Amino acid sequence: MPTDLTLRIAVPQDAAAVTGLFLAAREAAYPAMPRSIHPPHEVRGWIGEVLGERPRTIPMPDARETWVAEDGAGSAGDKELVGYLVLDPEWLHSLYVRPDLIGGGIGATLLDLAKSLRPEGFGLWVFETNVRAREFYQRHGLAVVR
Repeated sequence: MPTDLTLRIAVPQDAAAVTGLFLAAREAAYPAMPRSIHPPHEVRGWIGEVLGERPRTIPMPDARETWVAEDGAGSAGDKELVGYLVLDPEWLHSLYVRPDLIGGGIGATLLDLAKSLRPEGFGLWVFETNVRAREFYQRHGLAVVR
């Protein structure tokens, strides 16, 4: 696990880093997850809307929260984005970790945050072919509902 992990609410200035992490994670997960059908500039636009960097053109919950995980042990002490979580009122919309850091506790830390913010519970969906993600959620106490 990173030595100096910080969780904070995402700000509009995080949009480029969140986009890069999302695209890298989706590519690394292939073929367990299909590649994004949207080109990078569309993904960047959507994430910019989620983080309030640009006006919304697509509907989304007003109560959506986006959190980022940063590791402060980067070069020259700079904080580096290593994961993020998008949480809607009743759904865990997204949870991604930088591919080279999977298994180091970042995902578990973000999931624990989601559980603490939504103690009444939440739903999520995972590609059936994404066995690693399904096993991760089950290991952390989430149940399969079909």
